[in-house]
Amino acid sequence: MDVFNRLAPFIQDFIYQEKWDELRGIQVAACEVIFDTDDNLLLSSGTASGKTEAAFLPVLTELYNNPSKSIGVLYISPLKALINDQFKRLEQLLIDSNMRVTKWHGDASQTKKDELVKNPEGLLQITPESLESLITNKRGACLQLFSDLRFVIIDEVHHFMRDARGIQLLCVLERMQNLTNVVPRRIGLSATMGDLGMAATWLNTGTNRNCTSPVTDEGKKRVRIHVERFVNYADKRDLEERDGSGNVISVSEGGDIGNREHYNYLFKATLDKKTIIFTNSREETEYILANLREIALKNKAPDVYRVHHGNVSALLRETTEDEMKMEDEKIVTGATVTLELGIDIGSLDQAVQVGAPLNVSSFAQRLGRCGRRGQTPQLLFTIVESIQINTADIIGPINWELVRTIAIIDIYTKDHWIEPIYPHNHAYNLLYHQTLSHLKCNGELSPAALAQAILSLGCFKHIPQEDYRKLLEHLINIEQLERTERGGIIIGREGEKIINSHKFLTVFIAPEYLLVKDENRTIGTVDKIYPVGTRFALAGQAWETVDVNEKSKVIFVKRVPGISIVDWDQDTMVELHTVLVQRMKNVLTCDEEYPYLSERCAPRIEEIRYIARNSGILENLVTPISDKKFAIFPWVGTRQLFTLHYALLDRGIKSKLPWITCIYLEVIYNGTAESLTELIIDIISSDLDLYSLPLPEKVQVTGKYNEFIPQELLKKQFVEDYLDFEGLKNALL
Repeated sequence: MDVFNRLAPFIQDFIYQEKWDELRGIQVAACEVIFDTDDNLLLSSGTASGKTEAAFLPVLTELYNNPSKSIGVLYISPLKALINDQFKRLEQLLIDSNMRVTKWHGDASQTKKDELVKNPEGLLQITPESLESLITNKRGACLQLFSDLRFVIIDEVHHFMRDARGIQLLCVLERMQNLTNVVPRRIGLSATMGDLGMAATWLNTGTNRNCTSPVTDEGKKRVRIHVERFVNYADKRDLEERDGSGNVISVSEGGDIGNREHYNYLFKATLDKKTIIFTNSREETEYILANLREIALKNKAPDVYRVHHGNVSALLRETTEDEMKMEDEKIVTGATVTLELGIDIGSLDQAVQVGAPLNVSSFAQRLGRCGRRGQTPQLLFTIVESIQINTADIIGPINWELVRTIAIIDIYTKDHWIEPIYPHNHAYNLLYHQTLSHLKCNGELSPAALAQAILSLGCFKHIPQEDYRKLLEHLINIEQLERTERGGIIIGREGEKIINSHKFLTVFIAPEYLLVKDENRTIGTVDKIYPVGTRFALAGQAWETVDVNEKSKVIFVKRVPGISIVDWDQDTMVELHTVLVQRMKNVLTCDEEYPYLSERCAPRIEEIRYIARNSGILENLVTPISDKKFAIFPWVGTRQLFTLHYALLDRGIKSKLPWITCIYLEVIYNGTAESLTELIIDIISSDLDLYSLPLPEKVQVTGKYNEFIPQELLKKQFVEDYLDFEGLKNALL
C-alpha cells in the first residue's frame, strides 16, 4: 500500500482540497519512518520544503487510528509567534478529524488551558518555558496531561541546539519522562544542517532510541544571487555635481555618498517587490527602513516599509506578518534574526542582505526565506565600504566583509556546507537552574538523591560528581540552597528570591527593557531612558519622548517626522569556523571569477587579491604590517584563534583581534617575523595545558546564572567548551 492510502481519511480529504499533486519526498520518507519503525525522526530541509506536514501527517494518522488517553502530541517551538502561525495551519488540517489543538503560552487563553487540564486530548503547542512551568508547578496536572503522550515534535532544532533553552528543553522532557514513565518518540524539524549526526544525538538525549534522518533528493535548485558595492570616502573629499552643460550646481562632502547611494539603490531594487531586508543589527534595520521611507515620501511612493525585530511590539510584528502573507501587498520589511525562523510569510519576490552574513548558517536560513512556492530564490547582497585614502597598514585596504560574503556564497552553493553546532557539555548555569527547579517541585532531597536526579539527565553526562559537589557547597555557602537538620537540601533564603521571580523560567539573558507607548498603543521596547524632548527610532518611525515613568518603566512618545537613530546595548559574539576561514583564504588565492559580483565588486576583489598576495599573508604565518606590528594568519576559526591568543599571552606576548569577525591576530613585537613564527610553531608542537594559560580572572562562557557558579567551574566550562587546541594544531601542522 502506498503512503497516501495509509494516511487518515481526513488527511486524504485535506490533500485533495488543497490540490496537492503528490506527496513530497521528505513527506513520504517521514511517513515510512513513523509507520514502520519505532525510531525518533529528524527532518532537515530548507524553508517551505514541506517538513512540517511531513511530521504532522503520519503522527496525526497514528493518533487517529489509535487515540491517546491524554495529550497525544506535544509541539514545542522557540517562539510564541511560530506557535500562533502553526495553530492556524493545524486548525485547518484538523477540521474533520475530531481532534483539537491547544496553544499554551503567556498570551494564550486561560479558559482553553483549564479545559485541556480537565479533559487532556489532542495536540498541545507550547514553549520550553511554559513546559518548565507545568512540570515545576503543576506535577499532578502533568501526570494527567502526558500519561499517554506518543510524540514530541520539536521545531527549529538548530535554534535550540545553539541556545541555553535547548539544554533546558531536553532536561524538562527527560524530567517529564521520569515523572510519567512514558518515553514518547521525538521528531525534530530543522532548516538544512551541517552535521545531521550531531543533531540526531541531541534529539535522542535521554530517550534510548535510534534516530532516523532520511535524506531525500529534492533536486538541484537554481539560485539568483547578486552582490553590489557602495563606497564612502573617509577623507570626505569634495564632490562636485554638474548639470548637463558641465556647470557646477552643488559641492558636497563625500563622506557619506556611499550610504546615500545605497539607500537610493535599495529603494529602486525593492520598489513594487515583496522583500525582506536582512541586517545584522536592530539599529541598522531601523536606520535603513527610515531612510527608505523618507525617499518614498519624496518620490510620492506608498509607505510599504515595516520593521520586524525583537524590540518591536508583538502586535506590530503580527500585523507585518499578516500583511506579508497577502499576495497583493508589496511590503518591504527590515528584519534581523526574527524572520529567519519558519513563520509563514507567503511568497517573497526577493530577500536582501545588507553587509556580510554572520556565517553560513545565517545565509542558508535567509536564502530559504525566498523562493517559496516554486519561485527561484533571489538574494541581493549590498555592501557599503569605507575607504581610507592613506593607511600605514599594508593589509588595511582589504575588505574582509566582501571576502567573507564571497566565501559564504561559494561554500554553501558549491558544497552545501553549514557550520556544525558545538555541544554544551559543561553548562553549569543550566545545572544550577535545573537543580533549583527540581527542588522546587520535589521539596527536600538528600544530596545523593539530588545528584542522582540531576546528573542522570543526558545533558549533564559530562559533568563529574565532584563538580556537582563543589557547586552544591558553593550554593549552600551563598544561601541559594540550605542544608536541613536531617542532612537534606532545600532551597535557601536567597534561592527563594530567584525561583519566585517570574523571570526564573527563562534561561536566556534578557536585558531590562522600557516599554515605549504612543498614548495607549505599545510600539515596542528600548533598553535605556530617552529623556523628554529626545528623538529616537523604533518600529521604523521617529518618536519624541513626551513623558517618562521610571517606576513603571514606560516612555510615552509622540510621532515626529524625519529620521532618528536608536541603539541597544548588546554584546554579540560572532564565531567563524575554520572551514569558512580557509575558504576565505581560497577566495584570495584562486583566480576564479564570480558571475554574481557587480561591475563594482569584480575589480575590487581582484584588487584585494593583489594586496593579499603581495603582503605575504597567504604564505607566511607571521607578516609585518607596520613598524613593530605583526599580523598572525593561522587561517583558523574564532575558537582556535582565541586559543592561540592565550597561548601567546602565556609566552609574554600580547595580541588582539582588531574587530569581532577578524581572522587574524595583531601583535606588537620587538623581534623579527621569523622569531615570532618559530615561537608559534613551538607552542603548536608542545603539550599545551589549557588550564595553565593566563586566562582573565572573570573568563566565562556567557550564561544567565553565572553569578551563582564558582569561578573555578566557569573557567573549566570556558576551557572545555570554547578553547580548541587540537583544532589549532590540526590546521597548522
